[in-house]
Amino acid sequence: MNPNEFLYQYLNNPSPTGFESAGQQIWLDYLKPFVDEFFTDNYGTAVGVINPGQEKSVVIEAHADEISWFVNYISDDGYIYVRRNGGSDHMIAPSMRVNIFTEEGKVVPGVFGWPAIHVRHDEKDLSPTLKNIFVDVGARSKAEVEELGIHVGAVMTFQDELMEMGDFYVGRALDNRMGGYMIAQVARKLKEEGQKLPFTLYVVNAVQEEIGLRGAQMIAERLKPNLAIVTDVCHDTSAPLYNKIVSGDQKAGKGPVLTYGPAVHNNVLQFIRQIANENELPVQRASASRATGTDTDAFAYSNDGVPSALISLPLKYMHTTVEMCHKQDVEQVISLIYETLLQMPSEIDFKYLH
Repeated sequence: MNPNEFLYQYLNNPSPTGFESAGQQIWLDYLKPFVDEFFTDNYGTAVGVINPGQEKSVVIEAHADEISWFVNYISDDGYIYVRRNGGSDHMIAPSMRVNIFTEEGKVVPGVFGWPAIHVRHDEKDLSPTLKNIFVDVGARSKAEVEELGIHVGAVMTFQDELMEMGDFYVGRALDNRMGGYMIAQVARKLKEEGQKLPFTLYVVNAVQEEIGLRGAQMIAERLKPNLAIVTDVCHDTSAPLYNKIVSGDQKAGKGPVLTYGPAVHNNVLQFIRQIANENELPVQRASASRATGTDTDAFAYSNDGVPSALISLPLKYMHTTVEMCHKQDVEQVISLIYETLLQMPSEIDFKYLH
């Protein structure tokens, strides 16, 4: 499968938090030709292993899950009320189409309904909340909903799929399956260019990031790497309504973003910046006051502390169905991770004090 075919197949496949298996299988099937070994853990985190059995090991990591909704309540007249699975945005829900996934493997279409503007005479300030958004599946009763296989706890995602718009990829759940695509391309590039690393490389696609970095926590404890390079998305703040004073100044098309913060190891960060300079790869900078909010934190604070760094892809309109990233940034993140691995010293010792 060529990279573009993989990109579309992988990103268009739903992977709600806790229900990532189908997407993980797509990812693993693509990755297998480029790794020596692979395995999965009990909750579905997938790992490709290159050059196994070495004394030192490095992780490159992304997360596989996307935000979604749970069926929380079905009314007697057949309307479905929801609960978040991750950071889903109730403000964008009205008029959106959804796919609801049943235990039998059936996919049921539905829509988030909303009253028309010209019938809301006494509720001019009515706005979507978790208490009033609802899904309509064309049923007239709770029994009809249940006959479709829909039950409390069934998960649903928005229907939107990947498209290209000029220099941008646009779609649902680029956060962070675009990261899974990028680390898979790093593995492919290592294989196709015949590169031999002096350490074991774990290519990790972790589950359950959107509800608290859970998959990364589990796999970090198992792998106990000497170094972790995590890739995720960060906010492009160039569009209207963003506050750069609060959120910083990052823009899609200007290169990968390197984050400064306590969880990011300064020596690793400096090493990556040096690699970027040597390879004339543009980078932007961001800061995190405490946690980065990404799987970087899970690796950094696991075991005895794993030197970790975060290379982010600038993303417009995060947690919507029209997330946008620049194609050039995607290629530059791949290149930066790849070149960093090639230049990594075999001792992998980034301690502050010796």
